[in-house]
Amino acid sequence: MMGSMDRDLLRAGVGRIDESVRGVPAPALRQFIAGYAGYRQAGVAPATHRGLPSPHLTVIFTIDDPLTIAAHVDPRRQPGSYRSLVGGLHASPALITHEGRQSGIQLALSPLGARALLGMPAAELAGIDVDGHDVLGPLAEEVCERIRAEGDWQGRFAVLDRVLTSRLADSRHPAGARASDEVRHVWRRLVVSGGRCTIAGLAAETGWSDCYLRSVFHRETGLTPKAAARVIRFDRARRRLQRQAASGAFPLLADLAADCGYYDQAHLAREFRDLAGCPPSAWLATEFRNVQAKPAGATPALLS
Repeated sequence: MMGSMDRDLLRAGVGRIDESVRGVPAPALRQFIAGYAGYRQAGVAPATHRGLPSPHLTVIFTIDDPLTIAAHVDPRRQPGSYRSLVGGLHASPALITHEGRQSGIQLALSPLGARALLGMPAAELAGIDVDGHDVLGPLAEEVCERIRAEGDWQGRFAVLDRVLTSRLADSRHPAGARASDEVRHVWRRLVVSGGRCTIAGLAAETGWSDCYLRSVFHRETGLTPKAAARVIRFDRARRRLQRQAASGAFPLLADLAADCGYYDQAHLAREFRDLAGCPPSAWLATEFRNVQAKPAGATPALLS
C-alpha cells in the first residue's frame, strides 16, 4: 500500500526547479521508518549542507546526480560521491555539497528497524556512512533506477513501499530479528521524553544494572543511553529552532534551552558547537536556504 504524502513544491524562473516532498511509508513500514523525504533542485546556487546528528539512521537513494560528501562523519574517510548512501547514528556533522543540482529520496530509519530492513543491528553503522551497495547489495542500484524511471513523487514513494515491504517479508531479513524488548523500551522512552530520562531510572525500569544497560544498548544502537539522550535532545532543539525561524519569530535561545532540557543558553550553544560544528546562529544563517533544511512539511536534513 502506498503511503500518503505532504507537498511543498516550489518552481521559479526558467530552468529552475526547487522541490521538497514528504511521504508517509506504507503501514507495514511505519514502525521502522519515520518518513520519506524527496528533494529535487536544479538551477540553484551551489551550497554546502551540514548533516546533523539525529535519532534516525539515514538511507538516501539519488535520482539525477550522485550525492557528494565533502566531509564524512568519520573524519578518516575521504570525500566521495554516491548513488546511494546508508548512515548510522552519529555525534558529529557531515558536510554535503552540490553545484546547483541535487535530487533524491531520504529515509529516516529507526535504529530499532535496522535489523529488519538492513539485515544488521544499527551498531554496525554507528559513526559512519557507507555506499548503499555495501549494505543493500544490488538492491541499492535497483531502487535508484526504479525511482528515476518514475515521473512523479507519488510513483517514487510507491516504489519504495513495494521494495521495502517485500524486503520486510523476505525470510533472509525477518522482522522477528529485532532488538530485545528492554532495548526497545529504553529507546522509545528516550525518544518520547526528548532525551530527558535519567539512565538510572531507565535501568530500574528494565530491571538491569546501569552497566549492563549501557553495554546491551550500545551493542544494538552504537550509542550509549546517555549519548543517545544527548543526540535526541539536540535534534529536538534544532528542529524547534528551525520551526521558529521559519515562522518569522525571533528565536529565544534561553527559552529554547529550558524547554529542551539544557541547563542554560550557554549549554545549548556548546552542544551546537560540539554536534553541529558551529553556533546556532551560524547554522541558521547557512542552512535555512537549503532544500534539505526546510521546516515541517518539507525535507528533513540529509544525514540527519
